[in-house]
Amino acid sequence: MLRRAWKPVAASLFLVGPAYYFYTSRDSQTFAVPVRITNAEGKKENSMKTLPLLPMKIIDSRLHESGTSETNVRPYGVTWHHTTSSLASNDPIEDAHSHHIIPSDNQKGDLLFYTVFDGHGGRNTSQLLSRTLINAVALQLSKLAASTDSTSSTKSFTDSLWQFWSKSSSNSSFGAWDVPSISSAIESAFVEFDTVLIDAPVSILKQALQEMKLSAKDSVPDLSNNASGVQTMQAAISGSCALMAVFDTAQKDLYIATTGDSRAVAGIWRPTPEGGSWEVDVLSEDQTGRNPKEAERLRSEHPGSEADTVVMNGRILGGLEPSRAFGDARYKWPVGLQELLNQVYMVGSGTPMRKPPRTFQTPPYVTARPVVTHRKLSFDDPSSLKFLVIATDGLWDVLTYVYSSSVHRSEEVVGLVGGHLAGLKGKIPKSTFPSLVPTTVGNAGVDGKAGKKLARSVKEGSWAFVDDNVSTHLIRNALGGGDEIELRQMMSIPAGMSRSYRDDITVTVVWWEAGKEYDAKSTDFTVKAKL
Repeated sequence: MLRRAWKPVAASLFLVGPAYYFYTSRDSQTFAVPVRITNAEGKKENSMKTLPLLPMKIIDSRLHESGTSETNVRPYGVTWHHTTSSLASNDPIEDAHSHHIIPSDNQKGDLLFYTVFDGHGGRNTSQLLSRTLINAVALQLSKLAASTDSTSSTKSFTDSLWQFWSKSSSNSSFGAWDVPSISSAIESAFVEFDTVLIDAPVSILKQALQEMKLSAKDSVPDLSNNASGVQTMQAAISGSCALMAVFDTAQKDLYIATTGDSRAVAGIWRPTPEGGSWEVDVLSEDQTGRNPKEAERLRSEHPGSEADTVVMNGRILGGLEPSRAFGDARYKWPVGLQELLNQVYMVGSGTPMRKPPRTFQTPPYVTARPVVTHRKLSFDDPSSLKFLVIATDGLWDVLTYVYSSSVHRSEEVVGLVGGHLAGLKGKIPKSTFPSLVPTTVGNAGVDGKAGKKLARSVKEGSWAFVDDNVSTHLIRNALGGGDEIELRQMMSIPAGMSRSYRDDITVTVVWWEAGKEYDAKSTDFTVKAKL
């Protein structure tokens, strides 16, 4: 029986917008969340739904079930570590990720690729990207390194895409490329890949018409049973943000390619006579209609008559939040083509695609073209970039962000990773954490997200340092950290309903050690937290 006078678990927990709260039962085995229901008159109204509170044993199991870690000792004297962890809110999860290392022949360096993909409208696009986008970028980079290969120019982009690994990855040799050329190659790979993705249903339709000996004057064929056609259609009409990190260790360069609103944040260790601090370097900008740069770009690409409709309420045509994405053909295909392909592939299977937004006039409104950011690396300088976090926006949505405070999400992530690498253990009050792991903001980036779903007090509660996997560690702390009731509540809300409180989350953390000159786990601030 719930108490008549419900109380929030913590006075600091609230959802921005309507004042939504979680409420716990007297025995803390159930809790209630606000839901929208349809009443007897057919109208929507707010109600409270009681849910069972999952025990910590199940919570820990779910947090750990997808976590992976990997260490690679390279012949040029650098040891690379990375962890990845995901937590679903959708069923199935729409996030995806991938990584790959391509060594050079002379063993003096590698190309290391790390990616996260934030799918929306289904997982078709993100899953495809996780299997093939690294290949596509590596193909473009191989053209720079192997420009003397006379066969490379005779292959089509799609042919090379699927054949690249078996013929090129084992013998690629990477030279001293300049930063603009590599950035341009990565950008081109993203754009060309999306072009192939968007054009694939049309290509299959053309082939089918030829095989059926039909012309444009004949009736529209029903290809709803054509497995390849339907798969390419599904990948085109769903969508995905993409975030890729490329480490060129021979030249000591890092490239971050961002399409969408996933985020890359680096931690730079700044030693001082008193010990030192972690400096935050945000390497990407959230590409949404709330980013002033993106809003201005979109308006400049469309007629002045659409100035008030291209971006509405921070969303593209009032619907899609990211302004750059793979797929999302509803924002790219002309209306006539959408209607044709919908009739060909989707209507016959009983899954017709949604109509384009009401204000749709001059497509495309969304692009997969990334913004590429570059940073130099140093493997032996104590005052240099030491780790990188790439994560889908589900992580950044639920970490602390209090507008009256100087503390923001990226700073918290850097502090949490820095404390983990320093060996902190146990539960650490948020009020004392900054004195243990000092952080400063070198570059805060541009926040393109809406008013945050969840905000907490910076000083209340505690962080939990209980996970060996640093990516899992970040997810745990994003959803409650050391405050177990809050963590259990956030993870006890079932799929479907949980999307009102948290998104799918995928996090990859990469860090490196060079010989014995720097050890990320034995810095001057290795203070053990008291339980």
